[in-house]
Amino acid sequence: MTDAQEKVQVEIEERPQGRIAWVRMDNQRRLNAGSSVLVAQLKAAFEGLAEDSGLRAVVLTGAGERAFMAGADLNELAALAPDSARHFITQLHLAAAAIRSLPVPVIGRLRGFCLGAGLEIAAACDFRVADDSFVMGMPEVKVGLPSVVEAALLPQLIGWGKTRELLLMGGNFDADEALAMHFVEKLVPAAQLDAWVETWLERILEAGPIAVRAQKALISNWEELGLSAAIEAGIDTFSEAYLTDEPSRMVAPHLKPKT
Repeated sequence: MTDAQEKVQVEIEERPQGRIAWVRMDNQRRLNAGSSVLVAQLKAAFEGLAEDSGLRAVVLTGAGERAFMAGADLNELAALAPDSARHFITQLHLAAAAIRSLPVPVIGRLRGFCLGAGLEIAAACDFRVADDSFVMGMPEVKVGLPSVVEAALLPQLIGWGKTRELLLMGGNFDADEALAMHFVEKLVPAAQLDAWVETWLERILEAGPIAVRAQKALISNWEELGLSAAIEAGIDTFSEAYLTDEPSRMVAPHLKPKT
């Protein structure tokens, strides 16, 4: 049985430089827990946004002030069997993959609890800003489960030692610790959270939209390639940038007048 209130809300903001999408996971009664319904909606939302050629950035957050997402829905976890467990966790992965493969930057706006599945969703964002209420953890081992799917992103974000501490002990870390281990890129007081989100949005909007999309795709390729292949992929991407007029238009204002 699902909570009728669980939903993912998408709001589109039109700006002169392009569109910004605000995606809010809303299951507040359960601290925005990742039920199968909410996860399916999250996946559909990002797959739909990927089709918007005028989109410049997305902000992903949880509804309310108590949680980004406090893990998977425990009621559903308790009812799983091997086959249904495979389906459940695969859907969570596909939602995170839709976030990671979005052609434009995704900002994770983090407040309160960010546990288990919520931490994996946050890890799928391109960068993360949190306020001082933020609490992160991967408590799966405490309920007899391993941390899987996008938990595999953690070593490159926080290192192997912290990953092992997080996954093998199942403890929580506060906002200062999250910043120290580099899971979040910025930590601010609650009153400054939205202002910092806006700062990042402004910086994204100042950049060339084609270049940003090309850069995000290249970074994704780097994660899969060895060093030599990654460099070659970068050379191709740099050359292909000149198939558009974006470099010439954006370089021109910075050129000194010829004397």
